[in-house]
Amino acid sequence: MSMVDELACFVVAAKYDQLSEAARAQAKIRVLDALGCAIGALDADPIRMIAAQNDDFGGHPRCTLIGGGRTAPDRAAFYNSALVRFLDFNDSYLARGETCHPSDNLGAVLAACEYIDGTGKDFLTALSVAYQVQCRLSDVAPVRARGFDHTTQGAYALAAGVSKALHLDQVKTANAIAISGTAFNALRVTRTGALSNWKGLAYPNTAFGVTHAAFLAMRGITGPGEVFEGNKGFMDAIAGHFSLDWSREDLEKIIQTVVKRYNAEIHSQSTIEGVLELKHDQHITASDIRGVDIETFDVAYNIIGGGEEGEKFTVRTKEEADHSLPFIVAVAILDDQVLPPQYLPERIKQGDVQSLLRMVKVRPQAEFSQRFPAEMPCRITITLQ
Repeated sequence: MSMVDELACFVVAAKYDQLSEAARAQAKIRVLDALGCAIGALDADPIRMIAAQNDDFGGHPRCTLIGGGRTAPDRAAFYNSALVRFLDFNDSYLARGETCHPSDNLGAVLAACEYIDGTGKDFLTALSVAYQVQCRLSDVAPVRARGFDHTTQGAYALAAGVSKALHLDQVKTANAIAISGTAFNALRVTRTGALSNWKGLAYPNTAFGVTHAAFLAMRGITGPGEVFEGNKGFMDAIAGHFSLDWSREDLEKIIQTVVKRYNAEIHSQSTIEGVLELKHDQHITASDIRGVDIETFDVAYNIIGGGEEGEKFTVRTKEEADHSLPFIVAVAILDDQVLPPQYLPERIKQGDVQSLLRMVKVRPQAEFSQRFPAEMPCRITITLQ
């Protein structure tokens, strides 16, 4: 049996009763967290642009749009996923070589479940399937270091979750996963260098495409059955060899995902907390500061600290701000908080934060890197005037 068939068997066999009480509770928390993120993004400019395109292109009104309106399932998956993702405030999963936002799967699973007139239990089961697939592939088949985005594993997770929500059989589920895994392999440049709106829309776009693919599979379209292990398949072309016994998997990975306290990239959370504690304990004001030195683990340094994914002192947009540890630290010191108002265009451009962020220096610390992902350690030194 091919790996995609093994995965499809896992998806089809998944039951709500498999979820522990803790997993059920955490699934409900993740749904509420994601919906809160979505509501907070309703007035964002990129969301308005997507809404305008939905209005222009139309779509049979089968599924609900968060905030009002209805459209076709694939367009609902895109729009609602964009809402969940835009603020970059939704949940995260930390693996050694990959970080992802599993609630990115909610928009597509919700659309599929509504289309089929599914129950709440159906929805939570399908969403938990998507979480499990994405988190486990992040564990064993990371792709970031190979130049691909985490939406690449997301294609498999989305296909699994949408197929489960649609009650597809094993053959059609395998085809949905195979089509999606073949078609949606995104480049990591989405999150390197000068960041654009696409940072928040890459996964919603995958949700759009995978939802479309799952409905094609539902109608009988087939996909490459050796998408994982075949010649020029996922292992051969992107991830390298890995093994994963889907017959031994459960639906408990959702418990290991985390929600954010601060509206900032997940690897910054411990640094923000530490900076605010230090500021308050020592009664430090921004005008007292001559420099801020941050020692952190390599993943944080490389993604948000100015390492291999680009310098982080040029901050002009929300997307660049929430992925710049210097900006995040500076605005936390100045505003005592990191929430959506800290990313308004007028706040980003103000001289106080632009000046202070240039005083923040970030460097990796090998000992801290070894402790990740079980911990997100950092050391903060603030030098005063």
